[in-house]
Amino acid sequence: MQEELFNKIVDMDEEGSIKLAKEYLEGGGDPQKLLETCRNAMGVIGDKFEKGEYFLSELILGGEIFSSIMEFTLPHIKGESEKLGKIVLGTVKDDIHNIGKDIFKAFVEAAGFEVIDIGVDVPVEEFVKQVQEHKPDIIGMSCLITAGISSMKKTVEAIKAAGITDAKIIIGGGRVDEEVRQLTGADAWADDAAKGVRLCKELVGVKE
Repeated sequence: MQEELFNKIVDMDEEGSIKLAKEYLEGGGDPQKLLETCRNAMGVIGDKFEKGEYFLSELILGGEIFSSIMEFTLPHIKGESEKLGKIVLGTVKDDIHNIGKDIFKAFVEAAGFEVIDIGVDVPVEEFVKQVQEHKPDIIGMSCLITAGISSMKKTVEAIKAAGITDAKIIIGGGRVDEEVRQLTGADAWADDAAKGVRLCKELVGVKE
């Protein structure tokens, strides 16, 4: 079953994946193993995207399939499964794009991180407040438009000014590169979800 489900997710068979996952759980299957299979499939989807074999539409659909399966699987998991770390994630002020953020969220959740999604067009003060409240290991900021870059810079500066220095900051989005990382003062940058997952693992010291 695991192999069949893995293949269905990688092949983007949304209906088939969800049906098979539900049947497996109803038949007394192990929810941890089920999510592990989904995780592995998401990893392959990310690899295919990086190689240019899959495009944004597949990445979005992969994220949707994973989120759907996770929704009905999580209640079956008793207690807390071991988390790699906690991420506060949001799209910065003046940017209302959520696709990149949502794909990244699905991928890092699949990798084992807990994600607190604080939404889009998040004001600087709200970002700082959420970080202070949740005390994450990683702060994730997304922006898809150039106007978002100055918001990112202001948000990073405000977080540091608030004395929050132990959380690593990763930025992502269509306008982000190494130059923007240096400008904003972030610790890492990623322009796709799979790379973002790898960097988040590195930031919390998890070896691949």
